Amino acid sequence: MVPRATGAKARNRNIIAIASGKGGVGKTWFAITLSHALAKRGQKTMLFDGDLGLANVDIQLGLMPKADLGSVVSGKKTLNQAATPYPAGDFDVIAGRSGSGSLANIPPGRLQILTEDLMLMSQSYDKVVLDLGAGVDKSIRLLSRAAGSMLVVTSDEPTSLTDAYAFIKITAMERRDVDIRVVVNACNSTREGERTYQTLLKACQGFLKISPPLAGIVRRDTRVRESIRNQIPILTRYPNSEAAMDVEAIAERLLQG
Repeated sequence: MVPRATGAKARNRNIIAIASGKGGVGKTWFAITLSHALAKRGQKTMLFDGDLGLANVDIQLGLMPKADLGSVVSGKKTLNQAATPYPAGDFDVIAGRSGSGSLANIPPGRLQILTEDLMLMSQSYDKVVLDLGAGVDKSIRLLSRAAGSMLVVTSDEPTSLTDAYAFIKITAMERRDVDIRVVVNACNSTREGERTYQTLLKACQGFLKISPPLAGIVRRDTRVRESIRNQIPILTRYPNSEAAMDVEAIAERLLQG
């Protein structure tokens, strides 16, 4: 692989972390769909499943990778060797290993090396989508430092908003320069999504003195669950569905800056 950029800032700029304060908000589905949408726009894209404990990117895609993040952490494989092509979406995947233990169990020094390796590998891609584990554990925050921008996925549920706020608060305290944006997922309507975003924005402005912009709203769509159940990306199975078009719009805005 030939590096396309040098310097820490150049390396970080193309890594997009997908985060959430809690599980169950559709974060992994969104990461997969965003990766697919970016690849459709000519971006050489890698999807990195940064969750060893509850990893399911490979399950949602129906992949059977020969190597995964667990083998990288154990030192058996390099990140390059663990990258698995996903021809149907025209992007690469580094899969996690479900049930093998969380990132919290990895020694901090080993996790730091993994983060640095990810930053180095990102030089060979236009975009790297980093699907973080849910929560605000120190290990998750350390891995997120590889990213130059972060999309925090939330829903309209009070617990989801509270946990998204907590994630934004801790991240902003540790990295004042990070580009944090909000994605509101599974909304009944665009208007409802905007109200949900405004609720989170007011809390951030009032208590944190920051105003994370809205990256986009993804409407609730029954075809999302069906595509997951069939292990086929929604942009392949239902490219004209509302949820698919909403994520495509988010990808387009990200590329525009």
